[in-house]
Amino acid sequence: MVRIRLKRGGNKNNPVYRIVVADGRSPRDGKFIEELGTYQPQKAGTNFTLKLDRAQYWVGVGAQPSETVASFIKKAAKAAPAATAA
Repeated sequence: MVRIRLKRGGNKNNPVYRIVVADGRSPRDGKFIEELGTYQPQKAGTNFTLKLDRAQYWVGVGAQPSETVASFIKKAAKAAPAATAA
């Protein structure tokens, strides 16, 4: 199964994650199909970037997002109409 999940990077005690599309059998930090964005948990405010159109495409073709990534997709979708209206 294809999953949309986080891939860890960064230094010790300073994590930086990439939001990636990967085969569910691949290791967490292993090979992936496509990179969709980033997540910096220690940054204040908006701490993630996401290519919403690509994330919606992958969900549309059956990819399963992790709980964290699903919340990012939901937040980005909610913010996108407000950004286009401004």
